[in-house]
Amino acid sequence: MSSPVPAGAAAQADDLLQNLDHPSDDHGHTRRLGGWAAWLVVIAALSFSVFQLVVAAFSPLSSLPTRSIHVGFLMLLAFLLYPARSKSARDRLPWLDLVLALGCFVLGLYHWKFEADLVLRSGDPNTADMVVGTACVVLLFEAARRVLGLALPIVCALFLAYGIFGEYLPGELAHRPFGMDQIISQLHLGTEGIYGTPTLVSATYIFLFILFGAFLEHAGMIRLFNEMALGFVGHAKGGPAKVAVVSSGFMGTISGSGVANVLTVGQFTIPLMKRFGYAPHFAGAVEATASMGGQIMPPVMGAVAFIMAETLNVPYAEICKAAVVPALLYYVTTFWMVHLEAGRANLLGLPKDQCPNPWRAIRERWYLMLPLAALVAMLFHGFTPMFAGLTGLALTGVLILGTTVAAQFGQRAMRVVFWIGLGIVASFFAKFGIWVILGLIAALVAANAVAQGGRSTLAALRDSLIDGAKQAVPVGLACAIVGVIIGTLTLTGAATSFAGYILQVGEKSLFMSLVLTMIVCLILGMGIPTIPNYIITSSIAAPALLKLGVPLIVSHMFVFYFGIMADLTPPVALAAFAAASIARASPMKIGMKATQIAAAGFVVPYMAVYDPALMLQPGADGVLHWGAAAYMLFKCLVAIGLWGAAAIGYLSRPLHVLERLWCAAGALLLVAAIPFTDELGFAAGALMLAWNGWQLKRQRPAGVVSGA
Repeated sequence: MSSPVPAGAAAQADDLLQNLDHPSDDHGHTRRLGGWAAWLVVIAALSFSVFQLVVAAFSPLSSLPTRSIHVGFLMLLAFLLYPARSKSARDRLPWLDLVLALGCFVLGLYHWKFEADLVLRSGDPNTADMVVGTACVVLLFEAARRVLGLALPIVCALFLAYGIFGEYLPGELAHRPFGMDQIISQLHLGTEGIYGTPTLVSATYIFLFILFGAFLEHAGMIRLFNEMALGFVGHAKGGPAKVAVVSSGFMGTISGSGVANVLTVGQFTIPLMKRFGYAPHFAGAVEATASMGGQIMPPVMGAVAFIMAETLNVPYAEICKAAVVPALLYYVTTFWMVHLEAGRANLLGLPKDQCPNPWRAIRERWYLMLPLAALVAMLFHGFTPMFAGLTGLALTGVLILGTTVAAQFGQRAMRVVFWIGLGIVASFFAKFGIWVILGLIAALVAANAVAQGGRSTLAALRDSLIDGAKQAVPVGLACAIVGVIIGTLTLTGAATSFAGYILQVGEKSLFMSLVLTMIVCLILGMGIPTIPNYIITSSIAAPALLKLGVPLIVSHMFVFYFGIMADLTPPVALAAFAAASIARASPMKIGMKATQIAAAGFVVPYMAVYDPALMLQPGADGVLHWGAAAYMLFKCLVAIGLWGAAAIGYLSRPLHVLERLWCAAGALLLVAAIPFTDELGFAAGALMLAWNGWQLKRQRPAGVVSGA
């Protein structure tokens, strides 16, 4: 028999939706300050956001000072918000942390104050340069430890130690001696270390897109996404879990942070799944898996996508194009695994008459999608990510402020006039610059100050600026501290040695080189976030894969994809730990289950390497063949279907061990790029479907109800 819907659960689903107007904090161990300390955090966060908006709109500073001040703000907020120890009191700000926070910000101004002098004495630092550089590196390690945990600082410290003491290592591991002046110059005084490309991207594109997501969240986008997902799939078999997949996929279009997705969408989906009979660890695993896919979901992908575009020197739209099919396949994988698990456990969805009407939700709040649509259009029409992000952010601000003013009059004609005016202003903004939009925003702020309900709208905008600055701290610090690794690899040339080893393996087998690269990604991901994971492995492995014939963008996407998978794999799975705080389940059990749910997705990057058409990349003749892309998509879907059945052990009915092995073998045949393996894989899938149908037909006369 099917498991019944718990009494009152459908009504409680609506209660959960009511609590989604304000997104939760990204990290549970931040301080909850009051009094003057809270005001100091507010001022620091607002100043950070305003600084970044001014930089994006007017570019008042050259590149290196912009990066150093950005890192100074990051460390300022890190020492204000994060205690030195997890057990420290979270309701007060120790004087030492206050001194460190203000000191970090002052040190961040060093490149701005002495910019001309630093250029003149480049390569020959004086005593002040050495002291400031050493202090900045040490404080950056401590800030990263507080925010990101021990794993990443330890990895970076090992690379730094290699740069300092590597001359004493034996054989090929050794490098030539480097003085401390060379180390500090590399890490702090130039753009090869902590102020490298990742920090540049964090200080430009990433911050704007984080702020864009924060604005949309405060405007009510999370609630809209959840209502749409609940209305479309909430009534299906395993509906609550499918809601998590669809809603997290929607959320992924505006937020590139997997952990942030877990802690926003998961506040609704995880309790909903638990109330409908799902085990707590499975509910957490579904949300963790679905949320991590947001990093490869265009148009607003994770921070890695912006770093990749800058590193490869290609338009951001090209990265989106390469990611769109793998992203959709990732969510198809998760959706399929959830469907099979629901069938195996015989779990139902919500009663259809108690699900919200998704079309009504879209009809009532469709305007929230306008900034996102404008962002997508600009990205795919050649505008830079910074300009597109700033435009999307400005339009969101106009949207939030303008709807409150329009609602004040209560007249349909006024709303129509507002929307027409918004379109005109957007077109003027694209042609004449920022001053038009600034004037409109100033006028709307003044109107909201006197309009009924306008004060709460202004408060929502203020909170969006504060939340955006806070959410940028872990991402920005990861980008900065990973510069220690990049700087060391560049200085010592150590990346060449590992790349050479991959090339040696690849001469015998490209597949083994891919497996080796995947293992490195997964091992690194056990302790560090996706951003440093990608940067390390792409700088080492991607050039080697290019020499083995893998297109550059495909090799980088391969590393990126498995960096995301690494955040789901125990023992240190960041998304699983975030979900555990809501699901009240073991992070280890959540991580193990999340790895199982995402298992079918492991086949996608391999198939893309052997046929780049899956990432919409041209073939050897330089032309994208859409027929080949469609064939690869179909092959991936079949492989995912077979792999999911093997992993869950269910396909309209429970599968025996031999049947599961048959499905796994069929999936592997479809992945392998060897003559006739595709034909054998398709044959294995067809035979499995025929066998499964015959078994179902045999069972029905005996009175056994299938789970189909």
